This record gives sequence, structure tokens and C-alpha cells, in this order.
Amino acid sequence: MKVIIDAFGGDNAPEEIIKGCADAVLEYGVEAALCGDEKKITQAAAQMNISLENIKIIPADGVITMEDDPNLIVKEKKNCSMAEGMRRLADGEYDAFVTAGSTGAAVMGSTFIVKRIKGVKRAALAPIMPSAKKGIMVIDIGANAECRPEMLVQFGLMSSIYMEYAEKVKSPKVGLLNIGVEETKGTPLQLEAYRMLKKAPLNFIGNIEAREVPSGDCDIIVTDGFSGNIVLKLTEGVAMYLFGMVKSAFRTNAKTKLAAALMMPQLKQLKKKMDYTEYGGAPLIGISKPVIKAHGSSDANALKNAVRQAIRYSESGVISKIEEIMPSLNEQIKAAQSAQ
Repeated sequence: MKVIIDAFGGDNAPEEIIKGCADAVLEYGVEAALCGDEKKITQAAAQMNISLENIKIIPADGVITMEDDPNLIVKEKKNCSMAEGMRRLADGEYDAFVTAGSTGAAVMGSTFIVKRIKGVKRAALAPIMPSAKKGIMVIDIGANAECRPEMLVQFGLMSSIYMEYAEKVKSPKVGLLNIGVEETKGTPLQLEAYRMLKKAPLNFIGNIEAREVPSGDCDIIVTDGFSGNIVLKLTEGVAMYLFGMVKSAFRTNAKTKLAAALMMPQLKQLKKKMDYTEYGGAPLIGISKPVIKAHGSSDANALKNAVRQAIRYSESGVISKIEEIMPSLNEQIKAAQSAQ
């Protein structure tokens, strides 16, 4: 298993990326390569006393930043670390690609360098988020701010295949994010997507309100990228706020500090359960090779877990399953649209 990693993607690059890569090599036995400025990578590794003996370095010229126009990855910055890594993936030199860099550039590069699976209208970012019962997948969380109903149907099918084969969830339950559970709620997008999802070959359970997301009653939540990104960021913000309030409360006086000491194992377990870094990154589903978009603020642990997710994605056979079923799904979508 060979994974190529964008060494200069993310807020904490290259140091935390190098650490996470080294940890992944030790823990998972993966063949890893760091893509980027060779001199800066070797200098950073030396300063942290990290051996690069089992890690290959692939030279690349420049970095595409969060502030850059995503289109630059196929234009002026076509030789940056992210673009070069994606070219190596597309050429078959590596089995998967991981980056914590710009989301827009990752979507643009994956679409035009690695390419979409035939028949897929749009690739979608689909992280697994913590909930009360289990991890749930939300698709899309930012790759497509505006969607058409047939795109949401494809998202539902592709995520179902991912959850079944990569996460071993049998007959995953799919919900449509909406402002109410009734079939008549929502904009024309939700109304038409609901109608089409009911007829699609997946386990559709109906509309899901945002307040039901943390309950974990379904395995997959389908939505457009604009709404999905708001759900993701709000969930992260609320979790950070609540943990901060709990921490502050336990520091109030001697009694609360003692209570905190007694509850520390449970608090650590809860924090780990709600920590996004434990889930790795978001697979860019619909691309012809495994691409994992790690969180922009990923530390070494998050990067290491993103590599673990890349391994699981590559070995699961998800992409070949999507390729196999997409033609028949698209025929069903055309028939549903014609029947209006």
C-alpha cells in the first residue's frame, strides 16, 4: 500500500505533516511519500529528529494556499505540492493521496487531474462525524455549494457504498437534511431529491432535521455542500464551546477540581469520541482514485488517522463498486426525471 502526502498542505505544515507521516509508517507499515520542497522537508525533519529513511520525498515547486484561487492548481501553480501529488496518484504510482490543504484546490485538482468516476456528476466531500451512537457520514460538506436533485441521489448511493464496504455498516440508513421530517418540507431541491431518493437502490429513511444529526439515528446525511458545511462548522464550534465550559466549571474550586480528577478517565474518553482528529479526514467520493482531504488545522495525529482512512478506502473496493452501479443508477434517474 503506497500513500502520497502533500507535505505543505494545512496550517501546521510541514512539521505536523512530517510527524504524522512518520507515525503512519511505523503504525500501519504503509509505504509513504512526502511531496513538496525537498530541502525544507529534510531540514524540518532534522530539527524534529525524525528519520526519513523509510519515507520517500517527491520534489514539487511551490504551495497552493488557502487564500489562492483553486483554479491555480491547474494553471500558474500546476507544479505545486498538491498538484504533483495528484499527478503521481493519477499515473498509478501511488494508491491514495492525502492533503490538509485548500479544500477548493483539492476538489479542483481531483476533478481535473485525477478525474471523476465515469457517470458521476460531482465529487463530494464526506467526513465521518461523531454522534451519540456512532460515526455518521455527512455528504456533501463543501465541495458543491449548489446542487441539483440528481447529484444528491448520487451522493446517497456513493456514500452508502462507502459506509458498507469501507466502514462495514450493513444496509446504511440514509437521511436527507431538511427543515422538517414531513415529505412536503423544503425547497424544490429537497422536494425533488426526496422523491428520487425514495426510488433509489438504497436504504432511505426520509428527512432529517439538523437537531437530529447528533443523535446518530441514521448512518448518512445527504445535503448540498453549503448546508453541509454549516452543519459541520456549527457542530465543531458547539463541541469546542461545551468542552471549554466543562473545563472552566471543573476549575471553579477545590471540590470541582477533585471531581474532575475522579472523572478524568470518562472525560478523556468522551473527548476522544468527539475529537475530529480520531476520524482522519473526508474522502472525496466520486473521484477515480482515493483522495482524502484532512482538516486544515490537522496535527500529527489527525494526519496519521487520515492516512489510515486512505488505506481503508483504497483496500475496500468502494471505487470499483461505484463504477459498477453508477450506469444503472443514472438510468433510474433519467427515468424518474422523464416521469415528472
